[in-house]
Amino acid sequence: MKDGFLRVCAATPHIRIGNPGYNAQNILALIEKAKENHAKVVVFPELCLTGYTCHDLFFQNKLLEEAESKLGFILEKTKAWDIVIALGLPVIAGGNLYNCGAVLHKGRLLGIVPKAYLPNYAEFYEMRHFSPAHRAMETETHLCGQTAPFGPGMIFQCENIKALCIGVEICEDLWVPVPPSSGMALSGATVILNLSASNDAVGKAKYRNMLVESQSGRCICAYVYAGAGWGESSQDLSYLGHRIIYENGVLLKAESGTDDDSGALTFADVDIQQLYLDRLKLNSFAQAKAESREDFMEGLGFTLKAEDLELIRSIDPYPFVPSGEEELEKRCEEIIAIQAWGLAERLHATGIGKVVVALSGGLDSTLALLVCQRAFKLCGLPAGNITAISMPGFGTTPGTKGNAASLADALGIKLIEVPISDAVKQHLKDIGHDINVHDITYENAQARERTQVAMDIANKTDAIMVGTGDMSELALGWTTYGGDHMSMYGVNSGVPKTLVKYLVGYFAKTIENEKARKTLCSILDTPISPELTPPSKGKIAQLTEQIIGPYDLHDFFLYHTVRHGFAPAKIKRMAVLAFAGKFGAAEVDKWLKVFIERFFRNQFKRSCLPDGPKVGSVALSPRGDW
Repeated sequence: MKDGFLRVCAATPHIRIGNPGYNAQNILALIEKAKENHAKVVVFPELCLTGYTCHDLFFQNKLLEEAESKLGFILEKTKAWDIVIALGLPVIAGGNLYNCGAVLHKGRLLGIVPKAYLPNYAEFYEMRHFSPAHRAMETETHLCGQTAPFGPGMIFQCENIKALCIGVEICEDLWVPVPPSSGMALSGATVILNLSASNDAVGKAKYRNMLVESQSGRCICAYVYAGAGWGESSQDLSYLGHRIIYENGVLLKAESGTDDDSGALTFADVDIQQLYLDRLKLNSFAQAKAESREDFMEGLGFTLKAEDLELIRSIDPYPFVPSGEEELEKRCEEIIAIQAWGLAERLHATGIGKVVVALSGGLDSTLALLVCQRAFKLCGLPAGNITAISMPGFGTTPGTKGNAASLADALGIKLIEVPISDAVKQHLKDIGHDINVHDITYENAQARERTQVAMDIANKTDAIMVGTGDMSELALGWTTYGGDHMSMYGVNSGVPKTLVKYLVGYFAKTIENEKARKTLCSILDTPISPELTPPSKGKIAQLTEQIIGPYDLHDFFLYHTVRHGFAPAKIKRMAVLAFAGKFGAAEVDKWLKVFIERFFRNQFKRSCLPDGPKVGSVALSPRGDW
């Protein structure tokens, strides 16, 4: 698909044990449905042409002949269909019987992959019927009038899409300490297909999910798992048709059961371009590839025609903010701990037990003050060693000034008020700037004056001046160079603006001090503003998001630019989908252009950042991340 997406499908057909004719018809019907839904890859369960639970029927020649015949039937019927199909059947090769996955595309057998690890414990008796893959001496086999590559751990390269390479493993192969898919991924496979007939029992579905999640994460791949359905439920075992699709440790879709008598399909759009780029970035993956001694066979290549489709993939509009109340609270506590311990170690390493924070009554400085308080508790230092400084200027409103004073009072923290208006007026006069011209010089003179005051008080009191600016401001350059851009330790430098709101909200929810809670709620309701231009009728006139755009969008752009290295066109497409109903395509396009221009134009500010704790996978420190 356009922009590196690939629609994959896990299929569970309804089957009848030992009836390849019936099974082939249902498999074909599901392949056609998958094709109609624009899937380019579909995987079916283990031994689905015959049934997995045939047991000693596998020794009946008629069953084996019929399985091959119906594979030929499917090859013939799909020879004009642009879809890669992986399905399971028993195959004789070199006088041995193997449990295999057949990979086909447009009427061609691309390869036959025998199962590497055969379970022979508890309810499983596969070694009674099949040989493990390592016994195979052959490297090709003849089936359905075609000669096809034959061997374990085979990979299939798409010839016109370099990021797409498919690997195939079968059920138990995933359960072993070193699954074949690990080597396949190192050999280039970005999509792993698992043909499975794992029966269901209490807790087993959860365990399968964990296996697929961890393997997809370790291999930086998409993992598509297709489990057998209730047609296999004979004698003592039940099968519920578990279908799972993960991408690099992230669940895209997991379903069980069948929709009707023919079976069921589970679709997802995986981002193979993202997987490909992530592998390029992660040099330890390349190192593991260089040191790998495994040599995997290559099946026949194939080509796929690209389509421009509407994505069925869910795009998270807030990639920095976890979904779910419980998960969000855990994340908030973890981030605050990272910030607080980072500051605590800085205090310990320098031997300085005091800090100064410029407290404006806005979100960023509020979070910085709360983190300082947490760090001092960790260090066993008194809250009296924290000094908050309120520095009202030309744009300060009574609301923000009052919130700063109220919060400091509620937390028992000393607040010093140092008005800066007179000092800035004198400075503007000294440099010959008209005070009535409210331009960038007018604004930055205030920001630099505040930084000077805070640093000088820190020097005077033998303290560390703690910076308050967040990562979103650093990304956009929405910070005054040599002003609030600088500090002696930036506790918020790894926290994006969308997350700052939730962190302050978490404090408001969990803090026991009622006065502090009310003040925090008031701060959360205050519009985001640097307050550098005079207020209008006592209200904030300079609204940040009206000038540079919504932080919701900018944080989305930031994440996908830095974390994944996506091109603007792809980011725009994803943003339009993620923010459907909130921001239209024209608005997304407008602010994306603003983001790109500001992000790259302001790199010089990030090239000389003070230290600050890294919080997540996206960070802008020039010393390690950007």
